[in-house]
Amino acid sequence: MMRFRHSLPIAAAAFTLLAGVPCLRAQSPATPAPPNPPAQDQSSSDAGPAIDNGPIILKKKPDSTETAPPPAPDREKIKNPNGDTYSLRVDVPLVNLNVNVILDKTHQFVPGLKPNNFLVLEDGVEQKVDSVRITQTPITAVMLLEFAANSWTYIRDMQQSAIGFYHSMRPQDYVAVITYDLHTHILTDFTNNQETIANSLRTLMIPGFSDTNLFDALYETLDRTSRIDGRKYIILIGSGRDTFSKLTLDKILAKIKATPNVTIFSIGTGALSAEMGGGGFGMRGGMGRMDTLQAQNQLKTFATMTGGMYFYPMFLGEIPDIFSQINQSIRNQYVVTYRPTNTKNDGSYRHVQVLLVDNEGHPLQMQDEKQKPLKYSVIARDGYRAKLPVE
Repeated sequence: MMRFRHSLPIAAAAFTLLAGVPCLRAQSPATPAPPNPPAQDQSSSDAGPAIDNGPIILKKKPDSTETAPPPAPDREKIKNPNGDTYSLRVDVPLVNLNVNVILDKTHQFVPGLKPNNFLVLEDGVEQKVDSVRITQTPITAVMLLEFAANSWTYIRDMQQSAIGFYHSMRPQDYVAVITYDLHTHILTDFTNNQETIANSLRTLMIPGFSDTNLFDALYETLDRTSRIDGRKYIILIGSGRDTFSKLTLDKILAKIKATPNVTIFSIGTGALSAEMGGGGFGMRGGMGRMDTLQAQNQLKTFATMTGGMYFYPMFLGEIPDIFSQINQSIRNQYVVTYRPTNTKNDGSYRHVQVLLVDNEGHPLQMQDEKQKPLKYSVIARDGYRAKLPVE
């Protein structure tokens, strides 16, 4: 009995120790924490130590000792003097005229002219010339040659003129060759190789048609050259006769006016044959001569409208001098710049006339070393077409 009584406290103590084991396991880090219990009133006297299982609260960082940079100062607004309002006009029309001044006797280029020596009239209204400069640039040209079975004399004159032109080329020049009869034929594209041009001309052996559709051929050539930037030249060599073109003379003249930066130099063929035969194009008498005059007048009109020159050589020995004049005209020229007083973008055609005057506004007089008067010619395009509002 004494042994039983003594063992009761030991068992009770062991039970008490085992009863505390779950509490130790609950605090083990390997076991996930239970959800946060509801908040208890910490004022209760029998509550154990308070355990904060609520959300983590970050303490407010102490204020930094560094001060923020000051704001950027406002930019000073620049005002116009006296509070005036100024406007800037960007789309200002500007006209550049290529003008050649050549002595009539020697065909030499006349240098040394100043801006006040040029009088520009646009639709009869005087314009203020802004600048004048001389340019010497390579050329980009198309030889448009008539090759039709109408007369061997015309073909021979055309071939000799074409040979004379490509012999006057320089290494920086680019030339294309196109022939026409009933249709146009491109012999060679733009090239600066004289041998390539010579080989293309050697292929002209037997013409296929006797028809010469000059208007259609010139229209197609103008259309092709309009896609090329810069100043272009067309060396038109032929009889000037047109047989079955779809276009009329009025339409081709309108096309020439509408194509900018193109200058035409025309050379008529068959002058000696027409003079010896008393007519032209295989016809004698007044009818043949009338057709010849009309054809040559067409070639001359094409040239003068674009600021070029027209030639009608009687003998082949004149050809070298002809291309010497063309080179003088093309490679040495004045560029006259002015802003037109008519600023309307209406697409109208503006007629331009260029005259030479002295310091007092009188027609300019030129003299040689012997004080003899010299006659000269001012060659320029007769006008331009104004832009449209959508351009």
